[in-house]
Order: sequence, then structure tokens, then C-alpha cells
Amino acid sequence: MPAEYLPVLLQVAIALGFAATVLATSVIFGRAGRGGGAKDTPYECGMLPIGEGAPRISVKFYLVAMLFVLFDIEVVFMYPWAIQFRELVAESPAALLSMAGFAGILLVAYACALKKGALDLKH
Repeated sequence: MPAEYLPVLLQVAIALGFAATVLATSVIFGRAGRGGGAKDTPYECGMLPIGEGAPRISVKFYLVAMLFVLFDIEVVFMYPWAIQFRELVAESPAALLSMAGFAGILLVAYACALKKGALDLKH
């Protein structure tokens, strides 16, 4: 049994050894940067930086983006099931019940998101 894991362990050892070698080489041969003055200011195409760098975006925008990704991934799980629907239901009606439960959980999650106002971008 341990012989089956030998290639994986060897690959992990090589990866860790490479990372350690690169870090050690950087520390040994690298020069410490000297900062100060004009070198530490951001460069904006020759213009002096004035104001904040990026506009502030509401947290709700990110929440909607995460919810979109979550529900989009759930559709990815439903697609193969829909392709094999006839064969699955012919073998066992439990496949229909399991997908109905899955869709029910998604519906509850969507209702919770609506109730908490996660999809309301006006505020």
C-alpha cells in the first residue's frame, strides 16, 4: 500500500524542495531594497497621485456576486442530472426525490437571501 503513494510523496518532496531552494537563494543572493522619498510613491503615468486610488464599492455588490457564483455552480450540478433524467427515473424514483430536495434547499437559500435583502442594491 505505501508503494502506491510513493510517486505522490516524491512529487510533494520535490515541490517543497524547489520552494525552499528558491526562497533560500533569494535571501542569500538578493539585495535589500533601499526605499525612501520618491521611490515609494505610486507612479501614475507621469501625473502626481491625487485623491484615493480606487472608488469604494458597497459590500452588497460582492454579496450579490458571491450569490450568483453559488447559484450558478448549483446549476452546473443540475445539468448532468437533467441529461440523464429519463434513465435515472426509470431505474429509481429516488433520483427525482433527491433532486427535488436539492432544489428545495436552493429555494430556501434564495428565500433567505431575499429576506435578508442581499439582492437589494438600492441601499
